Amino acid sequence: MDFAINPVDGVRIAYTVTGASDGPPVLLVHGSLLSHQIWRTFGYVRALRETYRVILVDQRGHGRSDAPRSEDAYGMDRVTADLVAVLDAVDVRTVHYVGYSFGGRSGLHLAVAHPGRVASALIGGAGAGSQRGALDSLFFDGSADVLAERGMAGFVDEWAARRRFPVDSGTRAAFLRNDSDALAAYFRASDADPGLPDDAVRALSVPMLFSVGSRDVQRIADTRRTAALVPGAEYVELPGYDHATAVAAPEAVDLTRDWLGRVTSAGM
Repeated sequence: MDFAINPVDGVRIAYTVTGASDGPPVLLVHGSLLSHQIWRTFGYVRALRETYRVILVDQRGHGRSDAPRSEDAYGMDRVTADLVAVLDAVDVRTVHYVGYSFGGRSGLHLAVAHPGRVASALIGGAGAGSQRGALDSLFFDGSADVLAERGMAGFVDEWAARRRFPVDSGTRAAFLRNDSDALAAYFRASDADPGLPDDAVRALSVPMLFSVGSRDVQRIADTRRTAALVPGAEYVELPGYDHATAVAAPEAVDLTRDWLGRVTSAGM
């Protein structure tokens, strides 16, 4: 992988580029506790690489990117600057954005702060609302404290004990590769994120598609509400999927491929 440097704080952001070198650029951004590898594992890269120049990123605190351990390092202004640094490093002015969960929220902030850098956006399982309690709702109450006190293994064990079904080996392995102190800082910063003002969301003018699992009880209301605020935005529910499974759904891969085909063929 290569690294882009955030000019604000010097954090190194890992990225890699694959696919058609002369194709429309597409930026894929993952969710919490994961890495760019999900896009390969779930079939997105395979579906897109013949047509698009695919840019894969590890968000700060995740994967091979630097993992600062201070809460202020995970403000959305820093996350947005990371994405701009990657686009600058690969010499891409405007990109088609695809993000899920934390990656979806990052895309909304990027589109608001740097509208000229986003040609279109597919936002999965994420909205613009306050994040207060969002990660505890997704995992369990006190999740940041468990990360700080018991490490990643303790976090995964606690999460597994509260789930209705076991944590699969791939997810467990991906989670255990993370720095628990860095993720505790990220969890706390996320909890303090007030979200985006409605007026800022209403001002978005690029084509946007919001998708969410029909059983994603943690995110469906915020995703639906945010989609309703964006002029002309499309909204799709993936029947039968929750927050953890929607990104891996074959229907989500098809939706992404079809959406990108539409917006790029229209010259957007």
